[in-house]
Amino acid sequence: MPRTPKEELSQVAALPFRIKNGKVEVLLVTSRETKRWLIPKGWPMKGKKPHKAAAQEAEEEAGVKGEIMAEPLGSYDYWKRRATHFDLCRVNVYPLAVSKQLKSWREKGQREAQWFEVEEAALQVLEPALADLIRSLPQHV
Repeated sequence: MPRTPKEELSQVAALPFRIKNGKVEVLLVTSRETKRWLIPKGWPMKGKKPHKAAAQEAEEEAGVKGEIMAEPLGSYDYWKRRATHFDLCRVNVYPLAVSKQLKSWREKGQREAQWFEVEEAALQVLEPALADLIRSLPQHV
């Protein structure tokens, strides 16, 4: 049974994108446990601005670097699975213009990473609000 959160938990996420042949493409990664498609995300980091923490998550989880926007594109909510319950998390999403894909990175081998065109990426993710953010990306880049 999900608990009602006393305070909403907040995470940061990067939405890695590139422009290829005039089309915006989005990089999705799989979660480690359920292997579903999502964007690189994690907890805020002490002493780091939220967008910088999101950029670090993109490097660790997807092996990409680039220019991250300081303002979030928007946010979405999801239920984070815990051992005994679920916590509601609000995720602030920062667009990341990918300029470099690393040959190796921290979580390589633990996740899959794949480029999708915007509509295809939106169809792959489970959270409707995240799908909407992905669909809105081309208007912001």
